[in-house]
Amino acid sequence: MSQFRAPISHYLLSDPKTYVSTLRTCKTISQIKQTHARITVTGMSHNPNVANKIIHVYTQFHAINEASAFFDSMTHREPFAYSLILVGFSKMGDFDNSMRTFREIVSLGIVPDSYTLPFALRVCDDPNCLKLGRMIHNVVYKNGWNSNSYVVSALVMMYMKCGGVEDAWRVFDEIPERDLVTWTVMISGYVECGNAREALVMFDRMLDEGVVPDRQTMVTVVFACAKVGAMHKAEYVHEYVWRSNFGLDVILGTAMIDMYAKCGSVDSARGIFDVMEEKNVVSWSAMIAAYGYHGHGSEALDLFHVMVQSGVEPNRITFLNLLYACSHAGLVDEGRRIFDSMEECHSVKPDVKHYTCMVDLLGRAGRLNEALEFIENMPLEGDAGLLGAFLGACRIYKNVELAEKAAESLLELQPNTSGHYVLLSNIFANAGRWEDVAKVRELMTHRKLKKIPGRTWIEVNNKIYQFGVGDGTHPRTKEIYDMLQRLSERLELAGYVPDTNFVLHDVDEELKAGILYTHSEKLAIAFGLISTPDGTPIRITKNLRVCGDCHTFSKLVSAIMGREIVVRDNNRFHHFKEGSCSCKDYW
Repeated sequence: MSQFRAPISHYLLSDPKTYVSTLRTCKTISQIKQTHARITVTGMSHNPNVANKIIHVYTQFHAINEASAFFDSMTHREPFAYSLILVGFSKMGDFDNSMRTFREIVSLGIVPDSYTLPFALRVCDDPNCLKLGRMIHNVVYKNGWNSNSYVVSALVMMYMKCGGVEDAWRVFDEIPERDLVTWTVMISGYVECGNAREALVMFDRMLDEGVVPDRQTMVTVVFACAKVGAMHKAEYVHEYVWRSNFGLDVILGTAMIDMYAKCGSVDSARGIFDVMEEKNVVSWSAMIAAYGYHGHGSEALDLFHVMVQSGVEPNRITFLNLLYACSHAGLVDEGRRIFDSMEECHSVKPDVKHYTCMVDLLGRAGRLNEALEFIENMPLEGDAGLLGAFLGACRIYKNVELAEKAAESLLELQPNTSGHYVLLSNIFANAGRWEDVAKVRELMTHRKLKKIPGRTWIEVNNKIYQFGVGDGTHPRTKEIYDMLQRLSERLELAGYVPDTNFVLHDVDEELKAGILYTHSEKLAIAFGLISTPDGTPIRITKNLRVCGDCHTFSKLVSAIMGREIVVRDNNRFHHFKEGSCSCKDYW
């Protein structure tokens, strides 16, 4: 009998499970290709399980071209093969092929499953994809997947990324039982689309409904606090983390360092940093950044030296944060030394962002010619960020000639960025060149560009209020303006004269002074004074750079009212106390 028995290798070669198992053990693309070749020789690639595994392992190793080529060569494809190749395209961010495959799935009458649908939704990540996202939503609804938490979560995130916030809310609101995954996606969606305040409202609602957050949820909420600059909420979240025994691992701890720094308390950020048992380069860099936000350049440098001595090697982000800190503290020589040491001592090659920091460092210090020479001699091509930093320095030091040259190049690079036009217009206005101001504004109108309106936020009694220039929408508007009037009288006695150079309109001085008094940060400060207890700090956040007049106003108010005023603008923090600012008037 034994002479008729087939060799063991014959059974192995004809057993699909053997090839599936072998493919599963492949560690490199080369091994996958070798195994694929053996499978092809035996004809086993026609086996559905083996074929699907080939596609799967190729996509796992991001070899989408190989996976796609094999998929196209298949004479018979099972529904799962379509799912696998769609997932592969999605992971690579290939929108066109993902959508082409999805349409083919639908046209063939294949019912997409809970594995395929989230990946199809994943590639819809900007407003141009909203129409396709709604088409997929329709497929989800028709096939009864609208009660699956993973599919619904993907739908919510898709709508958020595509700008369909109301659509996301409707999907979320229709879920009969919302689990933690869906809540977390909704909260993170609001954070990603720039509505951190609503994210914090959603977090409160989640807790009210008895849903217990996990570590990932808390990291997202911490990010939201950082974006809004809500100190009371930050302290509440910190307490919740502590009570829930989450522990400060690298991810959560680092996020909380950033949160406290952006809420205005560098000391609280340092407190978190000091109690973290494990720190990586990201944690050290975040703490250096925290010092930079608050103008503590020397402390940032000291911490950097401790970091290096601890054996933690700095990366490009570390140096960006360090150069930023030097720039905002006027530490020109120290910044130069740090820049020169990057490649020489730490093998980190400076990129255009590091060069931008150096231009900003020199420009803020008034060394415009040095900054220009630095730009001309740099080995990299400058970008809009670098030119914008130089243009900003020209505005500070009112160098119209250099500003015009920088603006010309900048507007060629980014003709549709309104901020560049506004900056140039402000420079012309400060120089009294109103005809040039009119030309810049006319060009903006022609290109349908609008100036970003100034906005200021303040948190009072765990609620965040927003103010715009000349705002009259707050329920306590009369009290706010009455407080501003009283402040005006007291400030005038103290010698304050409104700096009308910061009103960039060709109008008379009296009207300019009136406009200055309705700046959004002044309204927010006045509201803070009438709605918070005497002696407590007032914390506000502004979306634009604080103007010079509001800076002077805040210093004097801190003195006559005995209040610390913490202002976070789009560049840094200002701590006003007893008539002086932490920035030492250098910002």
